[in-house]
Amino acid sequence: MNDLENLFQNNQQWANAIKAEDPEFFEKLSKQQNPEYLWIGCADSRVPANEIVGLLPGELFVHRNIANCVVHTDLNCLCVIYYAVQVLKIKHIIVCGHYGCGGVHAAMQNQQFGLVDQWIRNIRDVYHNNQAKLEAVTDEKARVDMLCELNVQQQVANVCHIPAIQNAWAKGQSLAIHGWIYGVQDGLLKQITETFNSIEQIPEHYRVSGQP
Repeated sequence: MNDLENLFQNNQQWANAIKAEDPEFFEKLSKQQNPEYLWIGCADSRVPANEIVGLLPGELFVHRNIANCVVHTDLNCLCVIYYAVQVLKIKHIIVCGHYGCGGVHAAMQNQQFGLVDQWIRNIRDVYHNNQAKLEAVTDEKARVDMLCELNVQQQVANVCHIPAIQNAWAKGQSLAIHGWIYGVQDGLLKQITETFNSIEQIPEHYRVSGQP
């Protein structure tokens, strides 16, 4: 049996296990998508979004990319956020990084990695803006982990600066933005930012008013 055949077998076993618990699960799932959470996470294979928060298919709307970035020119991510907020009426957006992130570590190196350099440039900016704080940490692993946390904080801010988010708050929609980080070594999540749920928490320079 090759690797791909093994994946089909795993899928059959997984589907059978779900149906054994709830014979109508997939029929109900096919009729609607009504999650309360949007997860913006890293594409790292060690950080499976649904599994680490114990949610089933249909309960978590997910967007993943290298180092869990929210970039104002990334139409893919912006469209996911817009759809989640405006159509699905998501109640919580969770930006979740993880310690030991390879993308974050790459952004700390003075070398080229190819096309990915264009992406991790966003994390290099986070490093530059916090350079004194980071370089005061002598242990390399601790410095990488600090930048992982700082990157989450910046990406949470980037989410809050999106007009679709602020428009939802202006309409009174219940919407909270959270910054979390995941420990690959112990499997545990930790909240590392305050919860943002109103435009008053956003620096005035980043506030937008009125509808487009």
